[in-house]
Amino acid sequence: MQHRTLGRSGITIPPLMFGGNVFGWTADEATSFGLLDRLAQSGLTAIDTADVYSAWVPGHQGGESETVIGKWLATRGGRDKLVLATKVGKKMGSGEEGLSKRWITAAIEDSLRRLQTDYVDVYFAHDDDQSVPLEESLGAFASLIEQGKVRAIGASNYTAPRLREALQTSTRLSLPRYELIQPLYNLVERPAFETDLEPLCAAEDLGVVTFFSLASGFLTGKYRSEADLGKSPRGESMVKKYVNERGLKVVAALDAVAS
Repeated sequence: MQHRTLGRSGITIPPLMFGGNVFGWTADEATSFGLLDRLAQSGLTAIDTADVYSAWVPGHQGGESETVIGKWLATRGGRDKLVLATKVGKKMGSGEEGLSKRWITAAIEDSLRRLQTDYVDVYFAHDDDQSVPLEESLGAFASLIEQGKVRAIGASNYTAPRLREALQTSTRLSLPRYELIQPLYNLVERPAFETDLEPLCAAEDLGVVTFFSLASGFLTGKYRSEADLGKSPRGESMVKKYVNERGLKVVAALDAVAS
């Protein structure tokens, strides 16, 4: 299996990175363990999660996905064979959010405890927190890298101008740079990435790992009409917007390729 290098970090991953926001939510612990076992057996050893998964579920506080992954790691071992990414910045059930030095420093400790590991391979800024100077956030990330708690950093949900500004700040202050980005990108929603971010990533040698790559499951083909939305708790809230003439044409094109 051919691996890809994430920017200039030296970290390599398989062609597919598994998104873990379902762990502890639509996939219970047993189902999650089964999925993680199959991924490991298949050599798909890159797992993406976030501290906030799944704080949006009533009764959840965030950290549910990380906790499931941590329990799996504790029983299965093999941490050194995984590339593990998590994120900081979105609002937790406790109300904490953002990219201040104080919160980044505290949040990584919470994530490491839940994941039952002493480091993560990639730590993402989950959102662009414009209330905090870039140099403060990047400086906090630099400290985590120096301590061995993080190998590389990435940015999610950044516009091209802000990503460029962050890269320039890293260069100017000799701070670690974002080595990869995680944008919304799939075969239904393409322009935002392809127009502005893709050229910048190519020019700066940044890695790219997308989120909602299957459009919340729509591109699997299991949602062919609004009647299918009840197949998942995400149907009404996240998939309904794709069930239209344009979206179904994309699914039809995938059907043709698959056959």
